[in-house]
Amino acid sequence: MTAASSSVLTQPLLDQCRARAPGYDRDNTFCLEDFNELKAAGYLKMAIPKEFGGPGMTLLQLSRETRLLAQYAPATALCINMHNYWVGNAADLWRGGDKSFEWILKDAAAGEVFAAGHAEHGNDIPGLLSATKAERVDGGYKLTGRKAFGSLTPVWTRLGGHAMDTSDPKAPKIVHFFLPRDAQGYTIKETWDVMGMRATRSDDTLLEGAFVPDKYIARVVPAGAAGVDMFVAGFFTWGLVNFANIYYAIGLRTREVLIEQLKAKTSIALTRPMIYHPEVQHGIAEITMDLETMGPHVEAIAADWSEGRVGPDWLVRLFAVKHRTVEAAFRIVDRALDLSGGFACSRRVNSSGCSATAAPADFIRRTRCSPTRSSVRSRLGLARTSSLGGDNSLMNWASW
Repeated sequence: MTAASSSVLTQPLLDQCRARAPGYDRDNTFCLEDFNELKAAGYLKMAIPKEFGGPGMTLLQLSRETRLLAQYAPATALCINMHNYWVGNAADLWRGGDKSFEWILKDAAAGEVFAAGHAEHGNDIPGLLSATKAERVDGGYKLTGRKAFGSLTPVWTRLGGHAMDTSDPKAPKIVHFFLPRDAQGYTIKETWDVMGMRATRSDDTLLEGAFVPDKYIARVVPAGAAGVDMFVAGFFTWGLVNFANIYYAIGLRTREVLIEQLKAKTSIALTRPMIYHPEVQHGIAEITMDLETMGPHVEAIAADWSEGRVGPDWLVRLFAVKHRTVEAAFRIVDRALDLSGGFACSRRVNSSGCSATAAPADFIRRTRCSPTRSSVRSRLGLARTSSLGGDNSLMNWASW
């Protein structure tokens, strides 16, 4: 897939991102050069409405850009999605008449960088429940807890997250906040040394009584699914739809690399390359059939949100597209490794045609770092209760 004429992603920029990706991965360093060049190209302003100086891309339009970048540099696409989903959500709310997030659009237009602070150890229902404490004080909230997977750690200037106010045990509240970089009372812990998506630099943020003023408090809503208003549904949607597109992109790139490698892969028992082997062709067909279901699914969900086709089953549909797309990506990369053979585990150039920039083993590491596994039980629980018309209250969530 190459850059479209209307895209902010030029082909030279994409090629440079692909060329740098192996170095970021090898050295476990943040994709700073990618970030700076993409920011200069306007990639961080795609969702900003035209009234604020941006192109005003919808979720459908922006998700295609995310998918394109992810075919060249998936970790870069993943971490910058954390910024784009906040801006896109604010833009949707603004277009819908909710002007309370206009400041996000103005900040983003001025160059501020938004990141996500939802993940927590021991909490598999991020966004709806929290292990971080929110305490009401004069002029804002004091936050105490630890946030994980803080992609864009080296460059963010606004960390969007949530915490729990349990001052009334019978009616706990979720406080959605944006922590400014220059705030006091937090420490960044450099914990990011993981299997895949290493260039995201998703370090932990330790909140030690960090103060967030009221102007950066986005919402205070009931805990659990009862607190899902359009702001909450929006950031889930912009986040998960683009995550799904990233793993769809990895699937597309895996097939592309696999076919090129199999054209050069030989066997002493065969007179032609392995690409002609019937069982190899069968395996590629299976990969293609998975891709054929992934593409229409991600496009349909993005289009429905962008065009206002959202009903009471929205969260079920949303979690389904993320879960099913990642599960298909798992199958694709596993199958690619089977078809490539043992040399595909190498990240160096070798006789099988694998190289440091495109080895099936790399795609496996990137795909297996999807957070689907850790929260699948809670998401399936929401799907279960919603599909059956059940109670999605906090107590129902906690009961299982």
